Amino acid sequence: QVQLVESGGGLVQAGDSLSLSCAASGRTGSAYAMGWFRQAPGKEREFVAAIWWSSGITNYGASLRGRLTISRDNANDTMSLEIDSLKPEDTAVYYCAATGPKYFGISDSNSYAYWGQGTQVTVSS
Repeated sequence: QVQLVESGGGLVQAGDSLSLSCAASGRTGSAYAMGWFRQAPGKEREFVAAIWWSSGITNYGASLRGRLTISRDNANDTMSLEIDSLKPEDTAVYYCAATGPKYFGISDSNSYAYWGQGTQVTVSS
C-alpha cells in the first residue's frame, strides 16, 4: 500500500505564492505517476497537475496552467507543487495522489488509486 501525506496549505492573500509538498511511503515503485487534485465545496474534484515519475514529464490542468510548477525527488519519494499568483477561486482542499493499475488518462481521478488526506488552501482577497 502507498501512503501519501500532504503539507504546506494555509491561509494566503491573493497574489501570493504557495508551495505544497507530498511525502510518499510504502510500495511506491508500482506508481507510474503522481499528481495533485483539488476540490472546492460543492464542486467536483479537479485535476491540477501530474508528473510521470521516471521521466519527469509534467501535465498541468487548464485552469491553473502557467501558474504551476510540479517537481519530484525520486530518491526521497517526495513531490512538490508551487502555485503562483493565487486567486480566491483557488481556495480548495488539495489532494496528493498516486496512480494505480487502471489508466483512464492522466487527468482522470479514476487513474489514481492512492490518495492523501488533503491540505486546505484558502486564498483571501
